[in-house]
This record gives sequence, C-alpha cells and structure tokens, in this order.
Amino acid sequence: MDAGDSNNGDSFEDLSFWWVFFGMFYQLLKKRQRAIRYNSILTADDRVTEFLHGHWERIFNRTRMTRDCFVRFSSIMEQTGRLTASRAVSVEEQLMIFLFVVGHGASNRDAQKTWQRSGSTISKYFGIVLEAIFNMSGEYIRPPDMTNVHHTIRYSNRFFPYFQGCVGAIDGTHVSACFTYMLSGWEGSAHDARVLEHAISEPQNSFPFPPPGKYYLVDSGYANRGCFLAPYRGTNYHLRDRRRLGGDRKKEQFNYRHASLRNAIERTFGIWKRRFPILRSMHQFPLDKQAMIPVACAVLHNFIRMDPASVAQDHVSGDEDDDDASSEDDSVDADPDGVDVGESSSHLNIPQDMDMGAFRDYVANCIHEGSSG
Repeated sequence: MDAGDSNNGDSFEDLSFWWVFFGMFYQLLKKRQRAIRYNSILTADDRVTEFLHGHWERIFNRTRMTRDCFVRFSSIMEQTGRLTASRAVSVEEQLMIFLFVVGHGASNRDAQKTWQRSGSTISKYFGIVLEAIFNMSGEYIRPPDMTNVHHTIRYSNRFFPYFQGCVGAIDGTHVSACFTYMLSGWEGSAHDARVLEHAISEPQNSFPFPPPGKYYLVDSGYANRGCFLAPYRGTNYHLRDRRRLGGDRKKEQFNYRHASLRNAIERTFGIWKRRFPILRSMHQFPLDKQAMIPVACAVLHNFIRMDPASVAQDHVSGDEDDDDASSEDDSVDADPDGVDVGESSSHLNIPQDMDMGAFRDYVANCIHEGSSG
C-alpha cells in the first residue's frame, strides 16, 4: 500500500469520527432542550402535595372532587390493585392527570405543562387510569331499586300517582341522578331508537328491564311500546303552547307532565357534561378509548354523587345548572293543572296488563280528570 492510500484511509477515519461526534452532540442538545421545556420550580410531586394540602377549591377545580372524595377514591384504586405507583409517578398523580384531562377537556400538551411530564408519560397514564376506571363500571353503574317509587315522583302532586311506575328515562339517567346503564361505542349519527333496539335485543348488553308495571320514559323519537312510555306525537307540551286555543287537552296535559318529569330526570345528563367537558369535545383518541371515556366518566359521576360535599360544591360552582335541561323545566312549577292529589289518590290503581298505547291513554285520562276535579 502506498503513502497516498494510507492518507486517504486516515482522512476517512477522521471524517467518520467527526460525524459520530456531531451526532452525539446533537442528541445531547436535544435532551438539553427537552429538559428546559419542563423547568417549573414545582415538580409533579410538589404539585400533588400542593393540591392535597392547599385550599379546598384548588383540588376541586382540578379534579372535580373534594379532597376527601379524591383521597377516598385514590385509596380504593390503590388498595384494590387497580392502580399501582411506579418509580416516578404516584397513584395520586396518575389520577390527577386523568381527572385534569377529562375534567377540563385538556389536551396532552396542556397536561404536559401542568404536570411537567413528557407527552408519552401523560398518554401512558391516561390510558392506564382510563382502563382501570372503565373496569369499575360493573360496581358503580348498576340498575336501581325498581320496587319503590322515587321521592321525585312520590312527593310531587304533578307526577304522583300518574307516573308512579316510572323507574328512569332513556337517553339519560335514573331519577336518583346516577347513571344506571350505559351502552357506549355507537357513532353519533346513529338514531337513538336504533341504539335502544340494539341494547334490548342483544343479551350480552345486559339491559335492565323493569318488572311488570314499571317503565322508562322516552322522548318522541322512540316508539311507545313494551316498557317505554313516550309522549303523544304532534301534540304541544310547552306551557306557552298550551295557552293557545285548540288541540287535545288530555294529550297536552299528559305531554306536559311527561316532559316535566323527563327533564327533572335528564338534568343529570347536563351536569355530567359540565363536570367532564371532554364529553362535549372529544379529542382524537383511538376509537376504543373514545368508547371507554363516557363509561369512565359515568363511574366517576356516580362515585362523586356518593360524596355529599362534592354534590354541595357542584351547586356552589354552578355545575348543577344545566343549560340543556333548563329550557323546558323553568316553568314546571307554574303548571296550571297542578293539584293536590291527597291521600285518597295514592290508592289509584293503574292497570299493569295493558299495552303501552292503552296505558298512555289511561294515564292521560287520569291526569285530565284530576285537574278538572
């Protein structure tokens, strides 16, 4: 090998060295830039401590729970093994990351800034907590006691005894203001009646059918059949509409009471969406996560409803004021047909062997006779 070949080989080795050097330098520079992005004085652990021991409004605004409610929920998740702390992220922080995203409709980038974590860490623990809470649905989303008349109906002279067989409303919730059944995963364009048909026709969906004599209220988009009581179609029910002359008085009175009770029940749906804004504007999650998020939020909603302090704080913060339900419910107490049913009416015997069409006519006649007497 001559001297020229030797010099060329040395030059190639030198060039290779510099390429490796600059590559390593570039990687270090990227790491340095990434580290600078998360340069808050408070670490994630500091923030968790600050929320847990700071002013009560801070943790409520961040997690949609009171401190005691959050601590209790965190303990349940850890003690049952649903969530475990990693070397770097505690169970409390995992929950706060998830609750911050669903309770504020926050993006991954927003969560990165708040918790000083990388996007991959935020995404990882959001998914872990989502799956853990979703798997609790069997414990916290359960059919109600369908044997008793709920106090919303029992102590209202507008609803009792006419709707004493009502156990809930389809498209919303049970009158106890908790979710009792959820079927998630359908596209938003699917008609409500189609979704209901799927829910009741497939055994694996475990739809909670009520006992004989009991039923669900549904809106006019559903058929009036089986255990589903719908309003009369093509009949007014708004108070301002009822002041107009004409129309079938019996049907109007029935529709008005039906809508008033359904709104009282469905207000929970609006509270739920206000508490978890992610439900109003879902991020670009994979489809399986999009189907799990509403169920997880329903579990959280039901758990929060078990904490009187959180419910009371909802009233203070305005989360109980639902724009979606208020339009029809504002004038409920002004019902001109409201009468005191008294003790004698509590013995009204509503037949249980009618088809739903005849049953609806029967209830409409009872309401009309009660308001006329």
